[in-house]
Amino acid sequence: MVFSSYMVLAQEHPNLILTKRGVEKIRAELGKVPLFDASLKIIQEEVDAEIALGIDTPVPKDYSGGYTHERHKRNFLILQKAGVLFQILQDEKYAVYVRDMLFQYEALYKDLPVHPKERSYARGKLFWQCLNDSNWLVYVSQAYDCIYDWLSKKERQQLEKNLFRPFADFISTENPQFFNRVHNHSTWGNAAVGMIGLVMGDEELIQRALYGIEDDGLDADAKDNDGGFIKTQGKAGFLANLEEPFSPDGYYTEGPYYQRYAMYPFLIFAVGLHNVKPELKIFQHKDSVLLKSVNALINLSNEDGDFFPLNDAQKGMSYYSRELVTAVNIAYHYGGSDPRLLSISEKQDRVILDDSGLSVALGIREDKTESFKKQSIHLSDGPDGKQGGITVLREDKLELVFKYTAHGLSHGHYDKLSFMLYDEGMDVLQDYGMARFVNIEQKGGGNYLRENTTWAKQTIAHNTLVQNETSHFNGEYEIGSQHHSELYFYDVSDKNVQVVSAKENNAYPGTKMHRTMALLSFEDFEKPVVLDLLRVSAQTENQYDLPFHFLGQVMKVNFDYSSPSDLGALGTDNGYQHLYIEGKGKPKTKNTKLSWLRNNKFYTLTSVIHKNDEMLFTRLGANDPEFNLRRDASLLIRRKNSKNTVFVSTIESHGSYSPVSEFSVDSNSGIAELQVVHDSSDYTAVTIENVEGKVGLFILSNKNPLKDKKHTLTINNKNYQWTGPYHFIKTKQ
Repeated sequence: MVFSSYMVLAQEHPNLILTKRGVEKIRAELGKVPLFDASLKIIQEEVDAEIALGIDTPVPKDYSGGYTHERHKRNFLILQKAGVLFQILQDEKYAVYVRDMLFQYEALYKDLPVHPKERSYARGKLFWQCLNDSNWLVYVSQAYDCIYDWLSKKERQQLEKNLFRPFADFISTENPQFFNRVHNHSTWGNAAVGMIGLVMGDEELIQRALYGIEDDGLDADAKDNDGGFIKTQGKAGFLANLEEPFSPDGYYTEGPYYQRYAMYPFLIFAVGLHNVKPELKIFQHKDSVLLKSVNALINLSNEDGDFFPLNDAQKGMSYYSRELVTAVNIAYHYGGSDPRLLSISEKQDRVILDDSGLSVALGIREDKTESFKKQSIHLSDGPDGKQGGITVLREDKLELVFKYTAHGLSHGHYDKLSFMLYDEGMDVLQDYGMARFVNIEQKGGGNYLRENTTWAKQTIAHNTLVQNETSHFNGEYEIGSQHHSELYFYDVSDKNVQVVSAKENNAYPGTKMHRTMALLSFEDFEKPVVLDLLRVSAQTENQYDLPFHFLGQVMKVNFDYSSPSDLGALGTDNGYQHLYIEGKGKPKTKNTKLSWLRNNKFYTLTSVIHKNDEMLFTRLGANDPEFNLRRDASLLIRRKNSKNTVFVSTIESHGSYSPVSEFSVDSNSGIAELQVVHDSSDYTAVTIENVEGKVGLFILSNKNPLKDKKHTLTINNKNYQWTGPYHFIKTKQ
């Protein structure tokens, strides 16, 4: 279908996020809904303070964190809030403020060149990248909708001709490499163009947003600054961005950090489409994947609400962010009023000022809240749910996060079969996240640092296997994006024995990895014990490195090691150049132990070891002259000249220390011996013996994951029979 540039649809305003009917309901409830009233008061005070300061729309010149960047960002946030206040409070000072600032932008934008900073693959005008320009238009379109009917027809025509339509064209048809792809960047661009199109009644812009630019002239091999392909199999537009990155479970392939960021344009544009184009049934699209994704995202946060730092992610980002306030409100209002979401809103302690925010506040007022109890969960990856996934095993405030996903677009890391471990909301074995100080101008203009590529994305930065000091897929996006790990099985039917297992056959040519992780409960242990079983099958001999990136103070080890007087780097490339060698040791027994203290709790890593293995204490900081990397520590098990091998470890959380009483309790490991008692291509069996002589036997079927498959295995002249992919029993020696 062909649309003229200004094919206008008849409509009334506001109709984008706020609606006339919704505003009337909000006004009728003012003063009677505590959480909504409190949120309104905070925003009114914030906007009033900005109005008192006056309007500033400076000529753009800065990266993230610089004055002009932050001023324009502040402006679009305040404009959206001021528009809402005008509708709710009917005070014209807010409409005047929005109008006056929009006309300042109209005067600025008419002759504005592209941003002077040249780093981005798609430079913006108000900001250094089109992404931030799109942020601006997503928010400002809402403000424009709120004062649309208050403005004169002449004022609307001037703004649309000189500001909004050129703005929408610039971030779309003039920058197809930004707009016409599957990526969180494009989601923002699609939403921006679509939302201003909905307000203006411009059908061409709406169709462009939904389906992309038909003839974009892009080279299929073009890449952005992060090394990701610009195009994804020729698919583009908002609906393609709904189809491709989301799995049927609502997992977003770039990871929770960028899912959080993308949820705002996904959901806010969806609300606009729901209100203006209900025939699209956008919230039912792909089996209601947008609404599912909010639940998935909450489940990808730890005990404290911080998102697990999978792929590029800033540690500490949480569901307290403004994007998640919006997401939770919209999911509650449009997704069946799940009372568990109200408990998240209560923690967030604010709502958005629209129909969905009012629904949440009314639900809380009416005492409908139920606790959101996060359970163990498996979330598939890929548009069809068949490209691996993420599993979180939870028990007694332990959270074991196991990653076996697709690459994750340009924000993906090279870390197949990696894991991280949390205890009471605190990471104990960590994923580094990304090397970036967002919006801190002193650190690379707030952008991604060189070390994001040289360290954070490299395999050695994660808790997974590295072969021959080379990252998975040789650290090449073109290769890694073609492959994904495979879920072998997932079973949490018994909370005392929770198991997940996955395979990776493509990270290294000729090498297959199979990792199984479990939370095993023992009566004599304070918390469940993590069992980590990693089998490697290779066609040639290799050097294998298995790092454990622990956080805390080393308490004790049971092996001898030497510390160099001068620190040197562990290697020269693939992240190894950033690791200092702080200690090098050899095992004295068949098990090595590392115990450390983290936040007044003790942890012990016990590993089955070979006599020729090396134990390497490493610390970040080598070849980092600008101090861009944290000085984090790790213990690395190095196994040389090996073909087929198995790494087995346990991790315990035990005891505590009080700096007030200066008492330590249960500071020593409760595991006496960890042993591989059988290993073949068909089965691997491990025993865990505690200090009282009680033994847990875990047997894994390496080839058949079917739940109804019957197995028989003889170990040390004793027969074991079971059904299913694993068997766990407790005995006494």
